[in-house]
Amino acid sequence: MEVGYGDGPRIKLLLAAIFLFVVVGGVIDLILDAPTTLLSVHVAFEVLMVLSSLGAASYLALGWYTAESRRVASEEESERLRAEQAEWEARSADLLAGLGSAISDQFRAWALTPAERRVALMLLKGLSQKRIARLTSTSERTVRQHSVAIYRKSGLSGRAELAGFFLESLLLPEDTAKSGTA
Repeated sequence: MEVGYGDGPRIKLLLAAIFLFVVVGGVIDLILDAPTTLLSVHVAFEVLMVLSSLGAASYLALGWYTAESRRVASEEESERLRAEQAEWEARSADLLAGLGSAISDQFRAWALTPAERRVALMLLKGLSQKRIARLTSTSERTVRQHSVAIYRKSGLSGRAELAGFFLESLLLPEDTAKSGTA
């Protein structure tokens, strides 16, 4: 029987039901047996089974509660980050549009082809050549050839210099960053 990701809750519920069945069954068996002494092997075994099953069911319940709490917290954090990103994009929309336009102008100044521009933009975004190849439905070899052409036409030696060309002026000057003032 193959277990998939979606089967997790069902398996957990089944395990909890089994443990609780053992607890209830053990308690009923002890009552029905009406032992004359509590110091027998039979009674000790049943008490041990009831307690271990109760412990296992409690352990599972605590684990589920903890996992659910973490999932909820993670979803809340993701939502908070999405909202923060949307807020930043809204505040920076004009600046980002201007930066995008300036980058496009520079790509034209370097005489990059439309395909090279797409690759250059994805390189600036930090995508790997393999990922760029998948997104553009081309081979990695083609992406490497475009990258070489981009670096040759721009006079830059690689991805780091390409990113640095556009991002250097966006960073705070060293003395401002060290003093903590803007």
